[in-house]
Amino acid sequence: MPQHSSLRSLRLPLLAAPLAGVLILAGCSGNSDSGGGDSADGFTVMVAQANDDDQSYAKTLEAYGQEKGLNIEVIPYPSEAYNTQVTTQLQAGNAADVMILAPGTGQPISVISLAQAGLLAPLGDSSASLVPANAENQYEVDGKVYAQPTALIPVGLVYNNDAAKEAGLTAYPDDYESLLADCKTARDAGKSFTVLAGAITFNTGLMAQLISATRVYEATPDWNEQRAAGKVTFADTEGWKETLQDLVDMNSAGCFQDGAAGGTFDNITAGLGGGTALSAAVPGSAASSIGAATGADLTVQSFPPSSGQKPFVLASANYAWGVNAKTSDAKKKLIQDFLDWVATPDQAKAFADSFGGVPIVGASEDSLLPQYKNIGSLLESNSYTGLPNAAWPNPGVYDALGAGVQGLLTGQKTVDQVLADMDSAWG
Repeated sequence: MPQHSSLRSLRLPLLAAPLAGVLILAGCSGNSDSGGGDSADGFTVMVAQANDDDQSYAKTLEAYGQEKGLNIEVIPYPSEAYNTQVTTQLQAGNAADVMILAPGTGQPISVISLAQAGLLAPLGDSSASLVPANAENQYEVDGKVYAQPTALIPVGLVYNNDAAKEAGLTAYPDDYESLLADCKTARDAGKSFTVLAGAITFNTGLMAQLISATRVYEATPDWNEQRAAGKVTFADTEGWKETLQDLVDMNSAGCFQDGAAGGTFDNITAGLGGGTALSAAVPGSAASSIGAATGADLTVQSFPPSSGQKPFVLASANYAWGVNAKTSDAKKKLIQDFLDWVATPDQAKAFADSFGGVPIVGASEDSLLPQYKNIGSLLESNSYTGLPNAAWPNPGVYDALGAGVQGLLTGQKTVDQVLADMDSAWG
């Protein structure tokens, strides 16, 4: 049974939930007056909660509820259970009024897939104006927009500068060969260069996508469009081969922690926050929550390029507010008013700072959080791409990538087999 918390006296439950490695937040509710109810004194919102300090959504909604005198209710779920709860309850007709979704088509809770299934309500022009350029196809169906982005979230290797100094490293590696050398240095100091949640396909897939930013998308930013047109495949793209081979080589070089194939999000939180690992592939927002909880000096870094490549990073509006199609018209009006409020420059910055992201409106390099200081120039020069899987046609492609990386770690898969599986899943 879902646990609820009224935002008039916010008391979120303590959840033994791991730190989420990818971008997956959304919401649903099992209470009887969610969804299609007629009451319009407030609304319900379902969110994924990665850890006890992960309350950016709740605090934002609390502030709005108190300002407007509305009874807004937050329903948190552990991150690892979130996708299933959202899709199950939407299909059953008892989901919350509002939920956090993933843009595009590449995940079970993706905006386009749910909108095409008739499960989401279209939003107003003000929400449509916030959709990032060239990302319209991740939010729009038949000319209508079905979600509002929350913030821009850079994704890179979140790097523990203190742990690196303890290991004897004075600077983040600026190329891939230096990274492999640093893996040995970290090992000699009793640390791992990267902690990986190898048992969680979200995190193994995210690690591969992070590497692909430099190996594939820096040189071919329209690779996804070429794949959709049948001009390229994963199997025949040298950049994707290099991406997966890098993971094999990193594993052989001892870059990951012992037992990485069985790693969980708890290992990431403990390793990165406790200084036994120098880095982890997680959303940049995690640098805020882990740093605040542990005092660690964390910064977001791009994955080191190989010879002939330039630094490139992932950054996209990974999370978006979505509205249940079954929600009453009266509640939809209240929700659109909230969406307009949270997108004002002051509120967009307040949310982004709390969430550890970049404001969806009014952002500048000078206004970035300290954790992004090393990639600020990349963001300003547009040297980044969105999460690749957001534009993939179905969740099966990302599942094949994440599971494939697990197979590479255990030796049960080869690079060619994983790429063939991804092409097969593309369909």
